[in-house]
Amino acid sequence: MSLRRSTTERRSAILDDYIVFLQEHEDGIGLVEDDPINFHQAMLSAYSHKWIDAMNEKIKSMKDNDIWELVTLPEGTKPIGCKWIFKTKRDSKSNVERYKALLVTKGFTQKECIDYKETFSPISSKDSFRVIMALVAHFDLELLQMDVKTMFLNGNIDETIYMMQPENFVSKDTKNMICKLKKSIYGLKQVSRQWYHKFHQIIISFGFEMNLVDDCIYHKFSESKYIFLVLYVDDILLASNGIGLLHETKRFLSQNFEMKDLGDASFVLGIQIHRDRSRCIFRLSQKNYIEKIL
Repeated sequence: MSLRRSTTERRSAILDDYIVFLQEHEDGIGLVEDDPINFHQAMLSAYSHKWIDAMNEKIKSMKDNDIWELVTLPEGTKPIGCKWIFKTKRDSKSNVERYKALLVTKGFTQKECIDYKETFSPISSKDSFRVIMALVAHFDLELLQMDVKTMFLNGNIDETIYMMQPENFVSKDTKNMICKLKKSIYGLKQVSRQWYHKFHQIIISFGFEMNLVDDCIYHKFSESKYIFLVLYVDDILLASNGIGLLHETKRFLSQNFEMKDLGDASFVLGIQIHRDRSRCIFRLSQKNYIEKIL
């Protein structure tokens, strides 16, 4: 007997005019059009004084953290370049919070096994974030947010790396010298890995334990009190049933890193948190992100 073949027309599950956004930066989502793309453009912008203040603040922070020392370039070595990146930071209502300037190395010129070895660094998953939010709502926990200032400047580096001096911050006396990095800096391929290792060692020394499923979730128990710590690059969430343990952890973090206390968590990873403690409800909203996509 001959086989019967279906005459139903096959149609694609996804229509031709349906667009899936995988990454924000692929279509410019989340980028501010007015942000300068280089140093020259920043100096010509209407907010040049804001960008200059931001650069001075960043250079001061690097000097305070003893990030590099000026040396004569050894023969046979080649320094990597660096550049300024400018970004306008906005709050959940798209109002300007501050102007940020980052000095980053041109990490794409680094050579494997010479300038770096490993680059992998874990971050907490969005599933872990939702689980913690569910626990906070169910047990009515305190939820605070902290931000690590100049996060990547805290990591140590094992390799010897030379970098050109930052644009507009080269004096006549040192114009023939280059920067020998003593700590990690934005743009290095291994920078996030070095930061994670530094944070992990310090938080473990304070009695925290790492979660077996998510390497960026930590917990600590002290009799009937407990606290959860969620690390997402430089954003830290603290959820606890004990005010004393919460403040003790905040003091410890501030002693080891330059921290910014953001108070009760309300805007994390682009997600707005609306909390109704009387009804044990959390509402998570990505309104701004959705509007940018639309």
